[in-house]
Amino acid sequence: MRQLCLDTVYELAKKDRRIFFIGSDLGFGTLQKFKEEMPERFLMEGVNEANIVGLAAGLALEGKIVYVNTIATFLSRRCFEQIVLDLCLHNVNVRLIANGGGVVYAPLGPTHLAIDDIGILRTIPRMTIVAPADEAEMGRLMPETVDYRGPIYIRLGKGNEPILTTDEIPFQIGKAIPMREGTDALIITTGVTLKAALDAAANLSQQGLEAAVLHVHTVKPLDSDAILKYAADVPVIVTIEEHTLMGGLGSAVAELVAEANFNPAKRFKRIGIPDVFPEQYGSQESLMALYGITAEKLAATVATLAERRREPLAAV
Repeated sequence: MRQLCLDTVYELAKKDRRIFFIGSDLGFGTLQKFKEEMPERFLMEGVNEANIVGLAAGLALEGKIVYVNTIATFLSRRCFEQIVLDLCLHNVNVRLIANGGGVVYAPLGPTHLAIDDIGILRTIPRMTIVAPADEAEMGRLMPETVDYRGPIYIRLGKGNEPILTTDEIPFQIGKAIPMREGTDALIITTGVTLKAALDAAANLSQQGLEAAVLHVHTVKPLDSDAILKYAADVPVIVTIEEHTLMGGLGSAVAELVAEANFNPAKRFKRIGIPDVFPEQYGSQESLMALYGITAEKLAATVATLAERRREPLAAV
């Protein structure tokens, strides 16, 4: 996913002289063609992330469209003040490409786990937050970022995720994509947890429960109309995300559903990482399993809320 994202920045830059790239302490050879062919619009900086956000803001104020790439935790935590005051306050066209959203960097421990990045950045006015599910969706997103007004945070997965999205529904920043229809429950997901949502829906169908799946690739601005439309037709809503339960997609949906005042009220549950610092090392998959961010846990949760007897889950 990251490689396609950066390759697309290079291709877009060849066609648009406004595009500038800044990398922070990235691997040797990253975007080497960009560096060789357009050196005046390429900068590889050392470990000083807050400084490059300010630099990117200055370039954007001079008419550049700036793509910044580094690790997600460094962007969302170290650069918070610069993102607020330099990017969002001035509403400049800077795109923050964040490597390793969620628990991708599980082998490196809690310092590198971007489990709170969405929650941190959701609080900032004018910030757009996008989490593609796979490389195909990343390919559809990137051309839209060129002329989109204001700062964007692009949350990258590990890479090599199964291709689940299609171009049947045109990709548009801020517009959720229905992936499956159903009237017994609604599963709302973002980023790479789309696969768990689709697998859980398939398992639930074998139990006689038909769950709709709504892929919310843009967490902010939230597609409130689509969420409320699908929520109105079901008794059960469950969100799933590779993020802490504090402030992420589940919180955004909970706020929306609570204020909609549905009567009767919806049975609602969020699946994600609890309010902890993950202390275990391992893999992305092992940490997601530890916190129940799986198709099995999701299907069981939906079935419980639907007050149906849970049958053994079939393998998908």
